[in-house]
Order: sequence, then structure tokens, then C-alpha cells
Amino acid sequence: MKENSFRMTDPLGVSIHVYEWLPDIEAPVRGIVQIAHGMCETAARYTRFAEDLTRAGYAVYANDHRGHGKTAGKVNLLGDAGEDGFYWMRRDMLQLAGIARSRHEGVPIFLLAHSMGSFLAQKLMCEDGHEVYAGFILSGTNGPRPLVGFGESLAAMQLRIQGERHRSVLLNGIVFGPYNRAFSPIRTAFDWLSSDPEEVDRFIADPYCGAICTTRFFRDFFHLLRELHCQETLLTLCRDKPVYLFSGAKDPVGMNGQGVLRLAQMYRERGLTDVECKLYPDGRHEMLNEVNRSEVTADILDWLVRHLPAESLFVQPAAN
Repeated sequence: MKENSFRMTDPLGVSIHVYEWLPDIEAPVRGIVQIAHGMCETAARYTRFAEDLTRAGYAVYANDHRGHGKTAGKVNLLGDAGEDGFYWMRRDMLQLAGIARSRHEGVPIFLLAHSMGSFLAQKLMCEDGHEVYAGFILSGTNGPRPLVGFGESLAAMQLRIQGERHRSVLLNGIVFGPYNRAFSPIRTAFDWLSSDPEEVDRFIADPYCGAICTTRFFRDFFHLLRELHCQETLLTLCRDKPVYLFSGAKDPVGMNGQGVLRLAQMYRERGLTDVECKLYPDGRHEMLNEVNRSEVTADILDWLVRHLPAESLFVQPAAN
């Protein structure tokens, strides 16, 4: 695998760090997979998954979102995406998609989005994303949920009292605090991520992971969640692109799979004709870092092959 990185500058002048992973062999790629990472992590954590994708003949692109990873730059700047941060995260994703498509003309691009990234992707499915992507893969996601309006109001109140850049231990506890309750024994605060302790330890040891976000970050995040499944937003949902949802059956973000199943059903009721959903027994939040990650990756590759245009199927993947 060839690994590169570069910076792209968005319309507001923010420098966005991008990872590019390409197959070793000099041959046309069969498809592009763009990855949108989750909250309080970095796109660098998807390097292992990118190796599997490039081996299968795909070019892979992923940026560190605003307030994350090397886009934030310094560790003390993590967790704050700036004003209208979630809108600009989506614009950055589309900008990167444009760059990827220009480097591999005529090649379909799929968006694989995890956790927070999956909610950004859900919004893009109701915005410009349907004009850009050939399909959507949502990992560790969820459907409509209660109390997001309350969360947005609470974040807005704390912002008024303590400022928009205040690191909100309160909101961090409300969002992430309950996630470990279903697991025993509890070894760390992040056991809900994966049943593989080595993967959990890697997350904890990474200085770009686990930051406490600011009040405006949480306010804007709750606002996005509230908007996602309202009737006005869903009226513009794209109906002609395939969607694959996968999650751990014990992922607290997806309400132990129930929220994911509800989302899949909602999409079908809205007229999407190609919606697949898979729950992995005993899997937690990060299925790409779970003990059965090889199975998970194989299922993703199978879905991608089945949704490639006919001409892409004849492009030979890279040799092992």
C-alpha cells in the first residue's frame, strides 16, 4: 500500500489534513472509498482497514475533521470544530470527494462513515451527497432518538454561562457516561468501543483520541441529530443510492442494534429500495476494531463488489 498525506484548504481558509492510501500496483483503481471518522478520534486509525481496501483495488481517502487529529494540529485544540463546525465538516467531506474523483476520473466513490461521521453522512444523504457518492456505508450509527432537543438546550445554556470554548465535562458525561453500563467487568472508560482490550488500549494511548469537546461542539452536534430525522430533512433524502448499515449488536450508540434496525426500516419506508443491514452478535461500537474485524471487512468488500458498475468489476485488484 502506498500511503500519502496532504493538506486541502477549505473556503474559510482552514487547512484540513488528508490521508491517501493507494494500491501498490500501477493500475486503474476499481473504486474509491472515502472514510469519515467518528468523534474524538482520527482518520489515521483506519490505516489497517485501508490496507485491506487497497489490496482489493480501491483508492482510499480520509480527512481529519475540524477539531480532530492533525487538522486540529495541537492536542489542546482538539474537540472544537469552530463556528458552524458540523456544516463545514460536511463541506470538507464533499471537497475531499471532489479531489478524489479528480485523481481517479470516472471511478465510483463510496462514503464509509463511522459514528459521528455516519450522522454527517446521513445529513449529506439529504443534501448534495446523492450527487457525489455511488453509495453509503454507515457504521456505528443510529436512527431517531429522544432527548436530543434537551441536550441541545442544555449545551446552549452552558455555552451562555461558561463560553463556547469551555470543555464540557458535564455534556461529555451525559453523552458517553452511560455507554459502559452494559459491560462487566469494566477495565477502562472506553470498554464500550471494542471487546478487544488491545484496541481499547491503543485508543487510550493515542494523544489524538478521547478529547473532551467544547460546549459549541456539543450544541452543534445535538442540533445535527435533531435535524437528521425531522420531516423537512427527510423530504430531500436520496432514494436511488444503495445503503449498507452495520453495527455491533451490543453497541450502545445504536441502542444495541435496535436504533440501527429502526433507521433501516425508516429508509425503506421513505422509498429506498437497496438497504442492507447487518448486526454482529456481541460486537460493540467499533466493528472495524473488533475481534471479528476480518469478517466485518470481508462483508464490506462483498457489498462494494456487488455495487460496483460493470466496467469496474474487470479491474484486477492488487496482488496480496
